[in-house]
Amino acid sequence: MYSNNIVTESGDSFIPASQRPDGTWRKARRVKEGYVPQEEVPLYESKGKQFMNRNTKPEPIKLSTGETAQRPIPGLFIIEDKEKKPSKKKNKNKVEEVTKQIEHVTISEKPKEPSTQTDPAKKLKNLKKRLREVEALEEKLKNGLILKPEPEQLTKIQRKNDLLMQIRELEKQIG
Repeated sequence: MYSNNIVTESGDSFIPASQRPDGTWRKARRVKEGYVPQEEVPLYESKGKQFMNRNTKPEPIKLSTGETAQRPIPGLFIIEDKEKKPSKKKNKNKVEEVTKQIEHVTISEKPKEPSTQTDPAKKLKNLKKRLREVEALEEKLKNGLILKPEPEQLTKIQRKNDLLMQIRELEKQIG
């Protein structure tokens, strides 16, 4: 039961009348046994938050092997290695090595040719697909389905001869 509640002789509990900040009075309210006002109810904390608030730094544990370990999560033991701490001299040496390597780097203005060669069969398949699209556009123009062709469509149709030449060259390479 809330400590500020008033209990009558008959066992009923009341929240006593109180004065508001503006000077008016609240009436006394009858409440059930075990009532806790909303202001007194503790905030909900998830299990993860409770765990984080409980122990910020895990305590070291001595293992049966004689090593010390940290246990930040139940069931997980992290063994501390005293030998693995890197020295500052090694870091400085690494920095010096990298700076020496950077000094020898030169920037050239000629871009290198892309070394990735596409498979001729794939390229042929792609060119034939583009040729089919061009022929479909020509059919639409002949049938009157496209009244005003866009400039991109016209340039695509004009490239038909180039596509045919490329297809013949690739067929010679493959066949």
